[in-house]
Amino acid sequence: MISVFTDEYFMKKALDEAKIAYDHGEVPVGAIIVCKNAIIAKAHNQVETLSDITAHAEILAITAASAYLGSKFLEECIMYITLEPCPMCAGAIKWARLGRLVYGAADDKSGFMQFGKEMLHPTTKLEFGIDHEKSSELLKKFFKSVRD
Repeated sequence: MISVFTDEYFMKKALDEAKIAYDHGEVPVGAIIVCKNAIIAKAHNQVETLSDITAHAEILAITAASAYLGSKFLEECIMYITLEPCPMCAGAIKWARLGRLVYGAADDKSGFMQFGKEMLHPTTKLEFGIDHEKSSELLKKFFKSVRD
């Protein structure tokens, strides 16, 4: 039997969250956290909405998933995020001991990979490039609208 619960399926759900951020004038980044093929948390950037520089999609999703599971550790969870996390979010992902991180678009200016995968917990598996075109297009569209 073929599972519909693929990386592409869950990244589409993260992209849905990014579109919500876009519609609210936020940098369009969306995140979901999955545990045993169930979405247990979803979030999008809310930095402007909450006037909080830490209100990145990743941080909000980690908080929601931890509350849902009643645990600060997310070792059995997968985070799907449309943009490579920044160092702040990579630190939170590390401390949450996330089992797997999957991101779409690279962030060559502010992404954690400038510092290397060592920013993540040693047991966290890393995948990237899933739906990177769609994630990149949404970000480019947003920043073009801001600059125009």
